[in-house]
Amino acid sequence: MKIAYYCQHVLGIGHYYRSLELCRACSTHHETTMIVGGPPVDVSNEPFSFLQLPGLKMDDDFRGLIPCEAGASLEEIKEERQKQLLSFMKTTSPDCLIIELYPFGRKAFRFELDPLIEIGRNTSCHIVCSLRDILVEKKQDQDMYEKRAVSTLNQQFDALLVHADSRIVGLDETFSLIEMVQVPIQYTGFVTPRPDPQARPTIRKKLGLGDEQKLIVASIGSGSVGSQLLESVLTAAQQLESHEACYFQIFAGPYCDESVYQRLRAGRSQRVSVERFSNHFIDWLAAADLSISMAGYNTCMNTLAAGVPALMLPFEQNREQRLRIEKLTDFGSIHMLEPEDLAAEQLAQAILYHSSMGRYTTRIDLNGAVNTLKFIETLQ
Repeated sequence: MKIAYYCQHVLGIGHYYRSLELCRACSTHHETTMIVGGPPVDVSNEPFSFLQLPGLKMDDDFRGLIPCEAGASLEEIKEERQKQLLSFMKTTSPDCLIIELYPFGRKAFRFELDPLIEIGRNTSCHIVCSLRDILVEKKQDQDMYEKRAVSTLNQQFDALLVHADSRIVGLDETFSLIEMVQVPIQYTGFVTPRPDPQARPTIRKKLGLGDEQKLIVASIGSGSVGSQLLESVLTAAQQLESHEACYFQIFAGPYCDESVYQRLRAGRSQRVSVERFSNHFIDWLAAADLSISMAGYNTCMNTLAAGVPALMLPFEQNREQRLRIEKLTDFGSIHMLEPEDLAAEQLAQAILYHSSMGRYTTRIDLNGAVNTLKFIETLQ
């Protein structure tokens, strides 16, 4: 079976890394190609092929598309992307085309997605939507958006995969027209990699940490938003300088503003390390005694898979992350931070308290990648 997976990230990298995990699962038994077209992400040695389209991203105001390459022509890039997708479909003829988020998002990419889907339907390719747990509400025209999504889904797709545990959160909580969806809806469980079983002793030995010493990992995903959280953690770490039992590893994110990153780096010490990113982030969580982060999908699921206590600050511009934390607090040692909790002394005390809470095993279904593969195989 030939599987193609289309993923277009435009701001963060959560969609990208969830898609990677799904493609890894699919590639264990099938020829898999991941189609990507956003800002570059440093990955290597994956067990599947990539089709890298000329890069597009959203502008700073999030109002329209711009080329990732400075000075490039938007129209020429759009045309080239369409040509590459057409050529791929003709030469590869995938049996299943999985499209991440669309038609629940990525409307700006209809110029290439609608023709891509049409080609697939004309060649008996199964068209499947891959969707995360919680949708971001629209600031206006919510009803129009939902009706358009349902219409496109019913007319052009064969199935909808929701990467969540239905016992925790249902799509109906953020999409009111769910009963109008006519294609099969499959909850796969949440998608996350698992940490290396030797990650904890290996990383802690490398850092020279004993059993009684606490490793605190602070992160903000891609780094596009949330730098104030890391700056607060750094200040709290300085408050805890006398506590030799605390070691801080801060990940600023690949897209963190350079000036912010250098400001964080200036605060390094013997017990505070600052780096941009790790492709083995979940292993760091396995080694940690506390995670401090925002509440994006991937970070939350990595936290649960690692069984590490967490302090999470939700992104306030929409309700997605706050809702996710509220849903997960009963299934892991997760505590929500509010902006007022970021005061240095208050955060420092929270770090000392929550880093001593101990690890846990969650009851949530985290087998979303394997379950996605199993469902795709039923379409043959």
